[in-house]
Amino acid sequence: MIEQAQALGADAIVCVRYSSASVTQGAAEIMAYGTAVKFR
Repeated sequence: MIEQAQALGADAIVCVRYSSASVTQGAAEIMAYGTAVKFR
């Protein structure tokens, strides 16, 4: 997420959220997302 925000020229990432779900026994899917912002 940080690398993608830096590639966009963002200064920060706000409102970061995490989500997880069980895919199969012993495996899980984890997602993190947020909003990249640029200060003026």
